Amino acid sequence: MIKRNLLVMGLAVMLSACGFHLRGTGTNELAIKELDLNARNAYGETVNQLRDVLRSSGVDVHSGAPYKLVLTNEAETQRAASYGGSARSVEYELTTQLSYDIQGRNNMPLLSDKLEVRKIYLHDSNNVTGSGQEAEQLRKEMRRDLVHNLVLRLQLLTPSQLEELQAKADERARAEAAALEAAQRAQDAQPQQSPLEIPAK
Repeated sequence: MIKRNLLVMGLAVMLSACGFHLRGTGTNELAIKELDLNARNAYGETVNQLRDVLRSSGVDVHSGAPYKLVLTNEAETQRAASYGGSARSVEYELTTQLSYDIQGRNNMPLLSDKLEVRKIYLHDSNNVTGSGQEAEQLRKEMRRDLVHNLVLRLQLLTPSQLEELQAKADERARAEAAALEAAQRAQDAQPQQSPLEIPAK
C-alpha cells in the first residue's frame, strides 16, 4: 500500500515537473505580476469581477503599476433571432462586447482589442417576469465569460512582450514628434507675407 502511494506521488511529481496538469487543476497565474486596472464604469460588475480574478491569479492590482489595463467600453445589445412555436414566444440573441486597452509608461497605448459573447434565450410573453429573470441570469453568465476570456488573453502576455510593445510605442512617439518638429521648422522657414497695403485715397 505504501509503495503504491509512493509510486502515485512520484508519477504526479514527474508529470507536474514536465508541465502536465490535470484539467481544472492547472495554474491560472499570470506572467504579469503588477497591473493597474481602470474602467469607464469604475464601479461596475465587470471591473470588480476582473479585479478579484486578477488578484486570485497572483497579480498585484494597484495604481502606479508599470502597465495599465483599461476597459474602454462595454456594450450590451439584444435582437430578435427567431420566433418560437407560438406567436407569443420569441428567441432573442443577447450580445455583450468589451473593448479594452493595455497602456504602458506615460499612458502610451500598447495594444487594443475587443471581446464578444453571445447567448440566445426564449422570451415568453405569457411569462414576462420569468423571461426577464432568465435574460438577467444570462447577462451575468456572459459577464463571467468575458472576464474569463480576458484573463485567458492576459495569460498569453509576458513582461518581455509588453516591453517590446513599449519600445515600439516609444519609437513611434519619437518619430511623430520629430515629424511635427520638422514640419514646424519648415513652416517657420517660409517667409511671412506682409499684409496687403491699401493705398490711401
